[in-house]
Amino acid sequence: MSQTTYNAVTATAPSRWQSQDTVWLLGLYGTAVGAGTLFLPINAGIGGFWPLLAMALLAFPMTFYAHRGLTRFVLSGSAKGGDITAVVEEHFGARAGQLITLLYFLAIYPILLVYSVALTNTVTSFIEHQLQLAAPPRALLAAGLVLGLMGVVRCGKTLIVKTMGMLVFPFVAVLMALALYLIPNWHGAILDTATLGAASGGGLLKTLWLAIPVMVFSFNHSPIISSFAVAQKDAYGDAAEPKSARILMFSHLMMVVTVLFFVFSCVLSLTPADLMAAKDQNISILSYLANHFSNPVIAYAAPLIAFVAITKSFLGHYLGASEGFNGLVQQQLRARGKTIAPQRLDRLTAVIMGVTAWVVATLNPSILGMIETLGGPVIALLLFIMPMVAIRKVPAMRRYAGQASNVFVTVLGLVAISAIFYTLFA
Repeated sequence: MSQTTYNAVTATAPSRWQSQDTVWLLGLYGTAVGAGTLFLPINAGIGGFWPLLAMALLAFPMTFYAHRGLTRFVLSGSAKGGDITAVVEEHFGARAGQLITLLYFLAIYPILLVYSVALTNTVTSFIEHQLQLAAPPRALLAAGLVLGLMGVVRCGKTLIVKTMGMLVFPFVAVLMALALYLIPNWHGAILDTATLGAASGGGLLKTLWLAIPVMVFSFNHSPIISSFAVAQKDAYGDAAEPKSARILMFSHLMMVVTVLFFVFSCVLSLTPADLMAAKDQNISILSYLANHFSNPVIAYAAPLIAFVAITKSFLGHYLGASEGFNGLVQQQLRARGKTIAPQRLDRLTAVIMGVTAWVVATLNPSILGMIETLGGPVIALLLFIMPMVAIRKVPAMRRYAGQASNVFVTVLGLVAISAIFYTLFA
């Protein structure tokens, strides 16, 4: 079937579930569920039962309404095949397009640095606790790991995408198997915090305030939304919006249920003090579980799962960060009437990304702190706030005005962004 015929068929039957809808459902799910999931149980359970319950209730509406808003924004463009940058330029002008390119880079690049730290800490913990050996000097270990990842990067985008595709679904399957495996270790320590005293005061609000950016980060799949919306518009035409919303709804239900099951299984297996220890050690929940339980299956499987997840996420975010950096450089050079060869720019980008990832991995800053102050707030600005501004300012988006979900998304976006000010000035 030709693409034109296929588009005509799908556009006439948007209510029917197509095979491509399943592909996109899994693609959205695979993009969202990655290494960020490994840090969510720490912040979700560290404050006790009530913050955990509140985050569980917020997870689906927060994720669904925000990503639906961004999808609607991309669909509002008049040009066929116009991605998010083109739509921003159409609605807000060329300068805004440059700003969005910068914000995308700032949303993705710090996460790349987070994963360089997480990978180094995961391998260090595995060497020291599971292999019972002395870890190499941190700077040397970080250099070896970053060089290995950059070696995969230099093999080209095709290999990166294939590697990620091979890792996504085995990772999710093993993650769910581990969550099930932890069930015999569940206890009621987290329920001991479900008292009136624990639920009152500033503790609950502060915990939620700082956890929302981590939730935004953990469930984020905004980098794929532009491609998703363009594909739906091409396939379903004017019916793309309800069709996209349906795919998003099923995908988000799937990711929220599986991720929350993993989060609850981890939290019910540990105490708030254990989770605080994991945060202080600056490691993922899997590395902490491996060190906490004297079970050989968990001890060796959990760090390997974490290594695979972080590697997958590092490679995926390198693609986005390098494209954003290349775009920024090219925009600045064009403004000065200059150009640079793509191969030379790629080499320059690889050197800058590799060196900065090595430096940050060696310095070992707080992973959750970086998410709270850099990743989550910038993602929230793009994912939560920009589409809501467009609803008020762009004629093509006005039909979505007046919905209660707009207020919900705006408030949560502002909360996620405001967390950076608490961290900086507290």
